[in-house]
Amino acid sequence: MPWSRHRLYDRPYADALAQIQSTVLALRQSGIQWVAVGGQSFGANATLAYMAQVGDADAVLPMAPGHVPEVFDQVPDVRRSVDAARQLVQSGQGDTLIEMNDINQGQRRPIKTTATALWSYFNPQGWGNMGLSAAAFRKPVPVFWAIGKQDMLYPSASAAIYQKLPPHPDSRYLVLNANHANTPELAADEAVQWIWGRIGR
Repeated sequence: MPWSRHRLYDRPYADALAQIQSTVLALRQSGIQWVAVGGQSFGANATLAYMAQVGDADAVLPMAPGHVPEVFDQVPDVRRSVDAARQLVQSGQGDTLIEMNDINQGQRRPIKTTATALWSYFNPQGWGNMGLSAAAFRKPVPVFWAIGKQDMLYPSASAAIYQKLPPHPDSRYLVLNANHANTPELAADEAVQWIWGRIGR
């Protein structure tokens, strides 16, 4: 996906969601009736954005959700780059390359991408804002949310974001003795059982 370390935001968020949508459509066209979208870290962020912007999945499995542009916006050098990207987009110069020091789990890394792509991911009120996406789901679906106690998001915003999701009787909020990286592995067995419960197996 565009946020992987091999790509580093090479395409805007809309392209990423289109990629997910094409996969969901292909699964349905193959005869699969129940399709869930899941992901870890930024991938979890994308599951929320997907349901807010597209909304055609039957369930969502965000694992160790990550990427909080509204928090990153409080870091002066990040805000300067994001503001520059916004101004370029608004002036019709979205293809202009722009540099920024990204923040990933407290670690910094230099990135260089188009203003359009940068703004799409780091707009503090945009699709990357998980609280806004959670509140904007196009339909209520069951959500399996897994978060580790050692995850940076756990004490700060995890529960608050989850509570903004449309209520569903089958949703589950799972807290694990895990960190950001190993949450999916430690949640895997319970996630599989949860999925079987949704599809009657």
